[in-house]
Amino acid sequence: MAEQPGPPVTPDGRYLVVRGRLWRRSDPALDEEHRAELVAELMAARRAKGAALRAGDAAGVAAAKQRVQAAKEGLGERGPVWWPGDEPDLTGRMARTTGYADWFAALPADEQRYGAGRGS
Repeated sequence: MAEQPGPPVTPDGRYLVVRGRLWRRSDPALDEEHRAELVAELMAARRAKGAALRAGDAAGVAAAKQRVQAAKEGLGERGPVWWPGDEPDLTGRMARTTGYADWFAALPADEQRYGAGRGS
């Protein structure tokens, strides 16, 4: 089975595009060991959230959400932007409505639909 390509990444490396939306990438300046620790914590927090949801544990869900937030901030995916300058964070915006519109329009159709599911 052929490996699926990853989502398209903006030319400046700040965002990846899923279903046409921009999502901030992890800070590339993080050392690999620290990044791996944060990713492991993020995955553990997401598992904890799912378990708490299934158990109907509202306090557990809230605690897990805080862990997810902290891990994503540590990775640079949330919180203050990791790039220099004062360009705003466009996370969650449609690529076609931002300064990336021309770049996005030039992508092959299958890349524009990355993450939309099969047959989309």
